[in-house]
Amino acid sequence: MTTLIRKKLVVVGDGACGKTCLLVVFSKDEFPGVYIPTVFENYVADIVVDNKTVELALWDTAGQEDYDKLRPLSYSDASVILMCYSCDSPDSLLNIAERWAPEVKHLCPNVPVILVGNKKDLRNDQTTIAELAKIKQAPVKAEEGRAMAERIGAAAYVECSALTKEGVRDVFETATRCALKKRKEKKKKNTTCSLL
Repeated sequence: MTTLIRKKLVVVGDGACGKTCLLVVFSKDEFPGVYIPTVFENYVADIVVDNKTVELALWDTAGQEDYDKLRPLSYSDASVILMCYSCDSPDSLLNIAERWAPEVKHLCPNVPVILVGNKKDLRNDQTTIAELAKIKQAPVKAEEGRAMAERIGAAAYVECSALTKEGVRDVFETATRCALKKRKEKKKKNTTCSLL
């Protein structure tokens, strides 16, 4: 009998950047129809990576500033962090460096971070391109996402579209591998998220 491996995955990023859709598509294989801002939601999904079955506890967090004092409670015992931005929102990418990376580094200094570019399908959507052009912006390019991942010291960079499901499984396989790798390193020295 194999031992069940449990890992906690916490998702952070700006409000409406696609965090909940990503989690729902992965855990329930369905795309949510209506946007309802999240306060906190938890999901559980099993994934098999490198012949290991891992039970992922998926913690969805609120990106709105109203929840800045409440959100840190979700970081306790995190195994891996998905730090998300939306490919149709350059501001959400800027907030990775200005808001999300500092928060995560402060509360979870030794937890691996995966930078995730959500809504990849909108990068080539003509309506999105036209709307962003009105405010002198453009969809975030993959190169810009990779550069941000390097800037914040992310363990990996992945793009996906919850709507088309492209890349969704890759996000969670990558995150699970990072969590499992961290588990091996943790046996050598104890590293956890700390709440101050």
